[in-house]
Amino acid sequence: MDTTHDLTTTPLTTALVRGALELERTPHGLLPHRLPARARAQCDDGQLAMVESQPSGVRVAFRTRATVVELDTLPTKRVYPGLPPRPEGRYELHVDGRPFDRVTAHGGNTLTIDMAAGSSAYAAGSAVTLRFDGLPGGGDAKDVELWLPHNETTELVALRTDAPVEPLPDRGRKVWLHHGSSISQGSNAVDPTGIWPVVAARLGGAELVNLGFGGSALLDPFTARTLRDTPADLVSVKIGINVVNADLMRLRAFGPAVHGFLDTVREGHPDVPLLVVSPLHCPVHEDTPGPCAFDTDALAEGRVAFRATGDPAERAAGKLTLGVVREELARVVGQRAADDPHLHLLDGERLYGPADFAELPLPDALHPDAAAHRRIGERFAAYAFAADGPFGGADRAVADRAG
Repeated sequence: MDTTHDLTTTPLTTALVRGALELERTPHGLLPHRLPARARAQCDDGQLAMVESQPSGVRVAFRTRATVVELDTLPTKRVYPGLPPRPEGRYELHVDGRPFDRVTAHGGNTLTIDMAAGSSAYAAGSAVTLRFDGLPGGGDAKDVELWLPHNETTELVALRTDAPVEPLPDRGRKVWLHHGSSISQGSNAVDPTGIWPVVAARLGGAELVNLGFGGSALLDPFTARTLRDTPADLVSVKIGINVVNADLMRLRAFGPAVHGFLDTVREGHPDVPLLVVSPLHCPVHEDTPGPCAFDTDALAEGRVAFRATGDPAERAAGKLTLGVVREELARVVGQRAADDPHLHLLDGERLYGPADFAELPLPDALHPDAAAHRRIGERFAAYAFAADGPFGGADRAVADRAG
């Protein structure tokens, strides 16, 4: 039975959408962005445009007595001819912090990307209605969070419920602002709350703003300025894998670029805990430079996998590997920490190292699977949010957030 007419539509606003830096008004509704328009205007890279519009860590959050929630959404599905189908994005509904239901939006727009030809084609589709019913009833209001897909561009069209909604109150949680690569965005994770930054944030009781951008953690100045200008109590940056697999720069440029990136972040967050995370263990790039490419043998078998195409001997000419990056980050952070007591370094191999690779290998040689994402998130939380960890003893930076 169609009960849509019994539901009340609530306008979607920034008060109800958490984790996005900007909501763009489109002909259909609102498109959450994880980079502001000024930053997007400074780079015309299609990869960055795609991933920053995929709402990793973004959720529609409100307080209500409703037992029925409907969300109209317009997803954009990616299709890569000749490659295995991409997993569809999932939407997860949580009630009072506990998982309640998860669904997939079938339909929407289609973006076909031909990697061989270097071309793309867009086909418009229709919005999809996601319905969650049977939420706990009773007289008390409850917190509802609807987590959006970490791997699928999603336009928010309409929110309907069978009881009024209001924004979640501020409960004093520290705002954790994180930047990283596709691993931080959630590649190869299954659910939006299964990506490692969300796992860590939930364990640490933090309010996450996730600026993990697949293929795009490249020390871009506009990203540093975005971090600088975004209110936060805790900041972390995970640096290395994209710089290596994009073969973006040599050692001579990398060290000063890291300094400049951190300088910019510190302009907006001079005293908050700032954690630099070096790369996770990834055998294909430990000692072999980029660029990274598809593994054609794997593709012939119907699998997606990657390989490093550089020559290990090129390290002598300044080409970067993960080992080189870890050493340089340790040097840079060590130098800066002498004058910055709130700056910390976490060796990424403490989160996922050689022993973890032996037990939970990277399915495509680059990205952790769902089990590894959980392990990484749990280890990050145990280290960073511990009482004596870099995020554990920090007072809430009210003045910084107000600024």
